[in-house]
Amino acid sequence: MDPIIIVRDLKHVYSDGTTVQISNQKSLIAHRGEKLAILGANGTGKTTILSVIIGLTKPTQGQVEVAGLIPGKQFNRLRHKLGVVLQNVDEQIIGPRVYDDIAFTLRQAKVARDQIEREVNRVASLLGIEHILHKIPHYLSGGEKQKVALAGALVHKPELLILDEPLDSLDSKSHEEVEKILNWINDEYGVTVLLTTHDLNWVAGWADNVYVLSKGEILARGKPDEILIDLDKLHQAGLHPPMLVMLFHRLRQRGYQVDIPVTLDQAEYYLKGINNT
Repeated sequence: MDPIIIVRDLKHVYSDGTTVQISNQKSLIAHRGEKLAILGANGTGKTTILSVIIGLTKPTQGQVEVAGLIPGKQFNRLRHKLGVVLQNVDEQIIGPRVYDDIAFTLRQAKVARDQIEREVNRVASLLGIEHILHKIPHYLSGGEKQKVALAGALVHKPELLILDEPLDSLDSKSHEEVEKILNWINDEYGVTVLLTTHDLNWVAGWADNVYVLSKGEILARGKPDEILIDLDKLHQAGLHPPMLVMLFHRLRQRGYQVDIPVTLDQAEYYLKGINNT
């Protein structure tokens, strides 16, 4: 598959000496149409990597390409290919009304007013927020704000959607709704989705591939059912293993010969194997 993100030999040093680094041996690569998660505890460099990818931070050294462009030098050409949702959506929502906020990117691009109206209504319908288009964002719930920020990121039909801890502060209902939206735009339009999270229970059944960060470096990368069963690496990264992984590790400690699942479907399949032995 064609890579849409390539990050190699990255190093960024902050003024206080804090360093985030990706060596050549463990490049970060996202392919078109992929759902990719960067996992790590707070302060491990997840947000820095996203900031470099979207061109907000110019790295001290390294190769960074997004859709064939260099973010730090070619952002004006890149921004129409990107949709971004920040961790704190209150910092991102700037319009006086929900409609204005969603329309902001299109207005900046000098899109015709009637087309803006069509696109805003289209994405609002997709996210189920037509009824709040004329409301003031300040008074919305956390889940509604997340959807507004997501609508603003999707209204211009990006190739790549980048989200920083998008589900962190949502209640279970909003969490499920946003997850369905991310899956739908990936399935329906082939939008590549890259996000950061420390919720391993959720990401186990969502991501195609995961990267684990520890102390500013990539500790592991691969499929969720390979990476999320490695307790040593997860503990080294300061991450709590998925509950299913812990449960089945305990079953193995008690003598049951069973594979370790990361999803409920896998768990059901493996448990049937126990019953049939």
